[in-house]
Amino acid sequence: MLKKMKQKLLSQKLMIICGMIIILMILLALFAPFLSPNDPNLVDITQKLQGPSSKFPLGTDHLGRCIWSRLIYGTQTSLGTAFFVMGFTMLISLPVGIFAGYRSGWVDYLFMRICDIFMAFPSLLLSLALIGILGPGLGNMIFAMVLVQWVFYARIIRGMVLSVKEQPFILAAKVCGTPKLVIVLKHILPTIISQVVVLAFMDIGGIVLAISGLSFLGLGIQPPGAEWGMMINDSKPFFRNNPSLMLYPGMMILLVVIAFNLFGEALRDALDLKRK
Repeated sequence: MLKKMKQKLLSQKLMIICGMIIILMILLALFAPFLSPNDPNLVDITQKLQGPSSKFPLGTDHLGRCIWSRLIYGTQTSLGTAFFVMGFTMLISLPVGIFAGYRSGWVDYLFMRICDIFMAFPSLLLSLALIGILGPGLGNMIFAMVLVQWVFYARIIRGMVLSVKEQPFILAAKVCGTPKLVIVLKHILPTIISQVVVLAFMDIGGIVLAISGLSFLGLGIQPPGAEWGMMINDSKPFFRNNPSLMLYPGMMILLVVIAFNLFGEALRDALDLKRK
């Protein structure tokens, strides 16, 4: 079965390309200090709006900062923040969703009512409201995004647990007197974890897009930090004469979002084959 899954993965050339793009982006983020030719925050007005050169591979922005260096550090900021938001979200949603789905009763009822309250508002609108109350900044943006998104993932995980806990092997474990914690950790969690991983992979791109959107509005990463959405916002006044200032970070966002979405879909297909 694993051999069939491996063959299916390797047969999807698009998935392999997307996987290579994701690995490349992660490497750019990890080795940003070594790959960046210049200080991304160094302002030099005498070098503003320069074209590509040996010193500045993609030219400079309106403050004379190296665009290539800012793109690399933007990868570190955007991907690092997205992985942190997703990891923290799963750290909350996974135990809450499993507990609510397995326990049922009043615990499940209370959890569903909390979900209804959060999901009554559009997630982006609720994030904007929370950041508006807390104030702009990286920490507040992460807190607002996690607070809004954990409910969505916990509800999906709860549904997974509800569909698994009535399976014959779970009922057999209960009849044998297996402790509840052992059933959850050794039977339920391994059964749903592949679906959770696929869900997380497919939503990383959306989180990167949300981070860029909030930074574009001035509510996320603050100057002089390098972030793709903020780079697009800074480039608006120069779009007519220097469209490349907006094109470069926009292409990076597009590339990351498409790569994670397509890779997540291919991974879902492969894991579906494994479950079958």
